[in-house]
Amino acid sequence: MVAISTLSWEEVSSPDFGNPARAAWRQAVADIAAKAKKTLPQCGARVDSAVKSVLAGDVELLADGTAKVASQSNGTTAYFVVNGTCECKDFPKAPSGWCKHRIAAGLAKRVAARARAQSDAPANGHATTPSQPTPAQASPAVPASPLPEAPASVNVHLELAGRQVQLTLRDSDEGRLLQRLEAVLKQFPLVVKSAGDTTPQCPTHGPMKPSTKGKGWYCPTKLADGRWCKGK
Repeated sequence: MVAISTLSWEEVSSPDFGNPARAAWRQAVADIAAKAKKTLPQCGARVDSAVKSVLAGDVELLADGTAKVASQSNGTTAYFVVNGTCECKDFPKAPSGWCKHRIAAGLAKRVAARARAQSDAPANGHATTPSQPTPAQASPAVPASPLPEAPASVNVHLELAGRQVQLTLRDSDEGRLLQRLEAVLKQFPLVVKSAGDTTPQCPTHGPMKPSTKGKGWYCPTKLADGRWCKGK
C-alpha cells in the first residue's frame, strides 16, 4: 500500500491511470468526500465540485489555518475560507454555509491530516519521515503547534433570539474583515428601546411594522432568497 504522506504533486497528478501514487491520493480524497456526503446529504453536488477542486490542486492551505480556493468558473478569482466563512455568493445560501469552497478546504485539510498521521505511524517499528510535501501542492501543512493570533480581529455584541451574544470575526486582511463586519451588522441592526415601547420585535431584524391588511405585525426585511422574513 502506498502511503500518501510521501507523495509529490507530480505523482498524484500523473496522467498514468496505473500509477499507484495517483490511485492512493485519489482514494484518500474519495474516502473523505464520501464521509462528507453522509454528514451533509443536502450538499452532494457541492461536495462533488469540491472534490474536483482538490484533485486539480486548486486548494491552498495557508499557514494561519485559513485556505485559498481557486474559482472553477475563471482562472483569476480565488476565495478565502476563514473561520468557517467564505467570500463567495453561494455561502449565504448554502445549508449551514457549506459552499463548495468551504467543503474543498475541509477536504484538503483532512487529506493533509491523514498524510501526517501516516507519516507519524510506526512502520516495521520505525517512524516514517515524509520526503516530499503533502500533496495539497503549494500548500504548507497545517501546523501542529497553536496557530498565531489572526492579523485582524473584531468583537461585536449582538442580540440573538432575545439573548446577548458575543461574535468574534478574524481575518488575514483588515479591509475584508471590515466588509464582513458590515454585513453582520446589517443582519442585526441596533434596536433602541424606550420604556413605553410596545412594538413587537423580530428576533433577527428588530422592530416590526403594523400590517396594512388587517391586524397584526410583520417584519419588513426581505431575505437573501427573495422571501420576506416571517419574524419568528
